[in-house]
Amino acid sequence: MNNLMNINGHTAVISFDPDLGQFRGEFTGLNGGADFYASSVAALRAEGARSLATFLAVCKERGIDPRRNFSGRFVLRLPSRLHARVTEAASAAGVSVNQWVTQTLEREVHD
Repeated sequence: MNNLMNINGHTAVISFDPDLGQFRGEFTGLNGGADFYASSVAALRAEGARSLATFLAVCKERGIDPRRNFSGRFVLRLPSRLHARVTEAASAAGVSVNQWVTQTLEREVHD
């Protein structure tokens, strides 16, 4: 099971590595890899802040945008039966499939 942690305005996915006996964090939405490990939640938060600060400093030094840019498009493949049900649900709601999927994802993600 993965959890999320916010560190200085950046989201990290947190998991537990049983082989190392440590928590592992990896920032999402960055233009490169920035992961970190620690054996307690408090230490993980501190290590994450250090890792993020280092990553951001290197990006600034090199003139790189630290955040990954997203186009707003992605390809989704799903079973034909589910595709039909999604189309029906969108029609019943009076919106396009794209609008229905966007609304459904927005409800689930909770910005």
